[in-house]
Amino acid sequence: MTADDARALACKLVRFLETGEAPAGLFDQGMVCDFTPPKWHVHTRGAQAMIALRRQSHPAVGQVPVWRCDPTPSGFVLEVQERWHDQGQHWYCREMMRADVDPATGSIRQLSVYCTGDWDEALQARHAASGDAPPRT
Repeated sequence: MTADDARALACKLVRFLETGEAPAGLFDQGMVCDFTPPKWHVHTRGAQAMIALRRQSHPAVGQVPVWRCDPTPSGFVLEVQERWHDQGQHWYCREMMRADVDPATGSIRQLSVYCTGDWDEALQARHAASGDAPPRT
């Protein structure tokens, strides 16, 4: 996978994270997703099951203001920061994803997601006050 191919597919994945709508060709229909939030693990098989998982766990649309994509021989690694508004609060999370891409179709066939969990405003403020927080982007 070239760096340009990885970036183009990562852009589609970021769009999906922001909107909940999967662009055509993003996911292989038989894809496998391993999602690891704090203290749990969810495994889905099939693009529709993975899309449903995302919509269930993140029903609100949001923004991915910061992301980085690094190509790998079989796909890419994507690091994101997400922000959204839901239930009267501004939320935040960080995720690292490894995507394996089917070379014949260019679609994601396996996605592993590691998430910090959803931080409400109180946790974000606690982190900012700790002195460990990087400048907000």
